[in-house]
Amino acid sequence: MARLNAEIADKFNRLADLLEIEGANPFRVRAYRNAARTVGSMSRSMADLIAEGRDLSELPDIGDDLAEKIETIVRTGRLPLLEEVEQRTPAALSDLMKIGGLGPKRVQTLHRELGIASAEDLRRAADQGRIRGLEGFGPKLEQTILSRLAGTPGSKGKRHRLIDAEAVAEPLVAYLRETKGLKDIVVAGSYRRRRETVGDLDILVTARKGTPVMDRLAAYDQVSEVISQGTTRSTVILRSGMQVDLRVVPQVAYGAALHYFTGSKAHNIAVRKLAVDRGLKLNEYGVFRGDKRVGGRSEKEVFGSVDLPYIEPELRENNGEFEAGAKGRLPRLITLDRIRGDLHCHTTATDGRDTLEDIVEAARERGYEYVSINDHSRRVAVAHGLDTKRLLAQIRAIDRLNERLDDIVVLKSVEVDILDDGALDLPDDVLKELDFTVCAVHYRFNLSRRKQTERILRAMDNPHFNILAHPSGRLIGRREPYEVDMERIMKRAAECGCFLELNAQPDRLDMDDSACKMARDMGVKVAISTDAHRTGDLDLMRFGIGQARRGWLEPDDVINTRPLKELKRLLKRH
Repeated sequence: MARLNAEIADKFNRLADLLEIEGANPFRVRAYRNAARTVGSMSRSMADLIAEGRDLSELPDIGDDLAEKIETIVRTGRLPLLEEVEQRTPAALSDLMKIGGLGPKRVQTLHRELGIASAEDLRRAADQGRIRGLEGFGPKLEQTILSRLAGTPGSKGKRHRLIDAEAVAEPLVAYLRETKGLKDIVVAGSYRRRRETVGDLDILVTARKGTPVMDRLAAYDQVSEVISQGTTRSTVILRSGMQVDLRVVPQVAYGAALHYFTGSKAHNIAVRKLAVDRGLKLNEYGVFRGDKRVGGRSEKEVFGSVDLPYIEPELRENNGEFEAGAKGRLPRLITLDRIRGDLHCHTTATDGRDTLEDIVEAARERGYEYVSINDHSRRVAVAHGLDTKRLLAQIRAIDRLNERLDDIVVLKSVEVDILDDGALDLPDDVLKELDFTVCAVHYRFNLSRRKQTERILRAMDNPHFNILAHPSGRLIGRREPYEVDMERIMKRAAECGCFLELNAQPDRLDMDDSACKMARDMGVKVAISTDAHRTGDLDLMRFGIGQARRGWLEPDDVINTRPLKELKRLLKRH
């Protein structure tokens, strides 16, 4: 039976979590995380590759041992090593790491000192005030844990990363599209709004009468349970745990249904009120004046009925789109084809999986005008970060490569750590040799809001600081954002000519949509970058674009929509 890539990646990530809690060798932990990342980002199913006789060990970060483990998971659905580790370290401890403020060392302490092995154990200990007395915890963290636990979802209503939802939705849509008599098909809901996480998949289709699309859905090999099956609606649960609701709608109501099942609840309530104010009734079946249908065939008709222009799906959150639409001020949202280059890429010099030449060639294939190399600085020891000598050698290598290239320019950069005191991890006399810097917080996430903010502000005072990488430090579903005054950060960025990164990695998507909108409102420009660690990661730019669109960003708000000459001018601080 085929196993979804997301299932395989989840097992490797869980194994890495438990090994990290046990204090295993960090390079071993990283190997499993890298494997999870490779499998999770593959467009082809591991099961399909195995069926074709492909050697999985040829994939990035997948050696013989990991290839064998993947084949075992595909064949049996089990990972014996994970089961072995779970025997000695409770599997639920992995879930505790997803609670804000808890990393592997703290989870290990909680388990060792208080015998905590589940979220319920943790809640009970926090309620009883037993956590605050542990070294490195305290009353504030205890309260944070309680508040996080109060908002922790159970298995019901679980949300999935957008990339995981995409890995489920795309093959399913392709499969359904083969149904004879099918016309339109689209995945609506938060998926279409490009939210960073997705719950259920709402799929709408139009089809000729009698089209067997419901039977075809029920026969899909990833379906684990058919909840209901009718002529116009079916609900199934996939093996990934994701629920799929499939609806067949008449062509005359397609636009109304698509609008209804795409917008957030707040957006839909607001637009229905606008309809009522005009003596109309608006629902998923159309726009009605009394009993007469007056619109609903297209979404444009729906918006037109309430005197609004078409509103892009990413904006449908009742976050100002109606007011902007009424005034003719909706943004002309950025699109993928406006990106001229990627400003954050890693190579084998540190923790990347492809060489400098490989990354550049991949950027050329995507039609980029420029690409930046941003390997880690020395503070990130686990990634074999660059010291002064190695960075200068890379600079010379890039110069030699640029001499041979005539259709793309390789920019010299580094992802330099922001140290505890706000200093940058490499000396100024080396940083000045670069085209620009991407600066990042990679540790000490638990500083107070004031201290974390001041740390970053001091770093921004350095004249060689250009772009703040993944500004909140969050990992979706795994690590909460660190506390920081983003408004103060953006104000300083606007004053000194710095920029913020929108990191397109699907487990980051950092900045979030509200931070993007704040940057736009404050006049701070953004770099949308993939933080690529392999050539295939360059394709993750689409997730950054989706997040940027949710944050109302236009091409002019993004620095890597600029030609190289203009980009270099922007990167010169004022």
